[in-house]
Amino acid sequence: MTRYVLEYHLVSYRRIWRSSVLSSFVLPLLTMLGFGVGVGAYVTGGVEGVPYLDWMVPGLIASTAMQVAIGDSSWPVLGGFEWQRIYFGQAAAPLRVADILDGHLAFVVFRTLTSCAAFLLIATAFGTMHSWWALATLPIAALVGLAVATPTFAYAASVRVDSYLAVLFRLGVIPMSLFSGVFFPVESLPGVLRWIAYALPLWHGVDLSRAATLGTAPDWSPVGHVLYLSLWAGAGWLLAHRAFRRRLVV
Repeated sequence: MTRYVLEYHLVSYRRIWRSSVLSSFVLPLLTMLGFGVGVGAYVTGGVEGVPYLDWMVPGLIASTAMQVAIGDSSWPVLGGFEWQRIYFGQAAAPLRVADILDGHLAFVVFRTLTSCAAFLLIATAFGTMHSWWALATLPIAALVGLAVATPTFAYAASVRVDSYLAVLFRLGVIPMSLFSGVFFPVESLPGVLRWIAYALPLWHGVDLSRAATLGTAPDWSPVGHVLYLSLWAGAGWLLAHRAFRRRLVV
């Protein structure tokens, strides 16, 4: 039954996909020109012996996965309960709560993958990929997307007004984007902030993506990264399922 929920979201997206295509290609291009070429010109010697643009791009891919996944898991989920109320219509059909949740999550992963694939294509055109392992950034992006989407689903299903989502972006998404090794090494942070960065899921995706695009070993164990991101995804799914069940099952 999950595939029917996924099909619903894909059919809905088919009506509006053109509005996201331009941003999927233009934003990566402007970001790399602004940060990689513009700021990178002032970073003499690169970072860790790598040109700044090449070093930064994999972090941007992982950050894109995080931002797209959270964006598609916040207002759309709140709207599914409070505004369009599509979840209640789906719950009235012979669908389980897990079907409704998993179908929407599958769509979020689809959106994450397509956005990151566009970013990877632009980055390749700039010559920033140093290994065929760069293709591994796509499954990494999917895992990062799940790791942040599932707890966001749980949070969005638990609030009633969108002002709480603005708090999530201000106190969660923006700091995580800035301090997870995307623009500078986390080793530059003070000790406490560094361990906070390690605890957040984005840094693990950044480290894996950077190792993949540069063809080097990650700072931490790849298996450890995958298990930690899977733990976030699994724990978030349980919380999201409980929040959905509380709202949908009378």
